[in-house]
Amino acid sequence: MGRIVVIGAGLGAMAAAARLAVAGHAVTVYERTSTYGGAVGRFEREGFAFDTGPGLLHLPAVYRDLFVKTGKKPLEECVGLSQVDPAARHVFADGTRVDLPNASRAGTVAALDAALGAGAGERWGDFLVRAREAWDRTRRPLLEEPQPADPKALAREPYPALKAGLLRRPTRTLAQVGERELRDPRLVALLDSYAEAYGFPASAAPASAAVLPYMEQTFGSWYVAGGMRALADAVYERCRERRVEFVFGAAVADVLTEGGRAVGVRLESGEPVEADHVVAGAPVPALYREHVVAWERADEEWPRFQRHATGRLTVLLALRGAREKGAVHRTVVHGDGDRPTVTVLRPDDPALRPDAEHESVTVSARLDLVPEEDGAELADALVEAAAAAVPRLAERLLWREVRTPEDVRAATGSAEVPGPALADARGEWLPAPNLSPVPGLYFAGGWSHPGGGLAHAGMSGALVAGLIVEGAEFRGSQ
Repeated sequence: MGRIVVIGAGLGAMAAAARLAVAGHAVTVYERTSTYGGAVGRFEREGFAFDTGPGLLHLPAVYRDLFVKTGKKPLEECVGLSQVDPAARHVFADGTRVDLPNASRAGTVAALDAALGAGAGERWGDFLVRAREAWDRTRRPLLEEPQPADPKALAREPYPALKAGLLRRPTRTLAQVGERELRDPRLVALLDSYAEAYGFPASAAPASAAVLPYMEQTFGSWYVAGGMRALADAVYERCRERRVEFVFGAAVADVLTEGGRAVGVRLESGEPVEADHVVAGAPVPALYREHVVAWERADEEWPRFQRHATGRLTVLLALRGAREKGAVHRTVVHGDGDRPTVTVLRPDDPALRPDAEHESVTVSARLDLVPEEDGAELADALVEAAAAAVPRLAERLLWREVRTPEDVRAATGSAEVPGPALADARGEWLPAPNLSPVPGLYFAGGWSHPGGGLAHAGMSGALVAGLIVEGAEFRGSQ
């Protein structure tokens, strides 16, 4: 079996490393920072703890499969995994509130009818039927199979066109979906929020982004006890059990090639490391920008997907006082005009607070990248919006910690946060393929197929491992 070098210790990279080690390869991970997890970070202070990356997991089956394929203990024996119910509370700009149940279409329809008026739930349910059609058309090629050498096959809008008399009107953007099918501005805001959570404005996102609410409302939202960092801990420990070697504080300066093929890496210390295959789990944009690999026509070859990544501003709040009765795990406070849509996470988890008389709250919004000096002002706006989700927020606040896109860059190598791959008529929402232009070099993680998000990163690791173990004939999971 071969020698594998993995660049970076993010979730996608570690998922690939564990699978490759089980297949008999000798795997070494080189991570430039002092820890693993990439975007799945943790901030701790004075007994409070916060996730600095994703706070919820969708499609947990991806990690269940990883743990089944790489060891004896299943995922649920390695982490505490529970469904969040309600999945989210939505607070709309007009003050209307609705709690949406976890993974219950009938419950969602009933909740929307009760909060927004008769017929609202039916319109949302009809939309989900069409979203399912888009999901069925794209699930395998976008999530379970390697991206083909010619991605034109994926450059088709999978969302079904609406009939208008004898004609069918193509729906090209998510905003058109909301305008034509949902009509109620609150339903439109609900739809938009699923795309905005990944940094996709509805006016630009393709209609196929309808799969995002379908995926969440069908497969549910899950929380890992101790915070999402506990999932990174479990994946790291599984790698160690499979004898994956980790070298921290070891940045990769170059990918070595010979005869047009990747044959190893050179560390910043100058030390060369030979390998039969190199898996780049570090953000793909960093490789292009820093010319780790000297691509020809770099500006043209860099995937279009980079244009659709945005920054994340996160404010970590340490609060005095117990969590009130009726508090929910996640609240989406919808913006109005210049005010951004804000997500407030309030996990009822003793591991994240000093005691029952305190609470850890995370407030975040996806924003265009902003100058560092504007971070405090924007953080004020986020905290002000979060008051709609946290009673007496201002008087309970002990301290806050602001995490800007530059903090994300320090942790992951890129200030932008990528979103999942989406199909559309122009193919502009597809990330980099797992096979790089250089034979022997593969891409895993959120910047590569099938894109960003915890579940998608785990899928990228499975695809890379399959390509290395089975070769060009690998066609994805069955």
